[in-house]
Amino acid sequence: MNTKGQGISINVVIIAVLALIVLVVLAVIFTGRIAIFDRGVSAAGKAELISMKVQYGDCRPTQAQEESFTGQFDRADATAAKEAAKDTFRAEISRCALLSDSRGNCESGGCKWG
Repeated sequence: MNTKGQGISINVVIIAVLALIVLVVLAVIFTGRIAIFDRGVSAAGKAELISMKVQYGDCRPTQAQEESFTGQFDRADATAAKEAAKDTFRAEISRCALLSDSRGNCESGGCKWG
């Protein structure tokens, strides 16, 4: 009785394990890079908001309006979309500035005093 075993050779198993390890390492590297990129994009939106806060007067946009701007700016993938988000927020700053004659007028207009 002479039977030969059939199956996968040890070389194929070793190559498959090595390929799996390489794929896992690549996935970890790219996942980490995406997180770094996401933090950088978020920082850019916050930096833009800080530069626009210089234009604030006594009556200014609310925290929710600021967060809406940074969200739109961060999600924008093209320069034109980023400029549109900035223009919209500048219009909101100007609208609040027009209401700066009194605290009551400012807050009733949907802005924040102080």
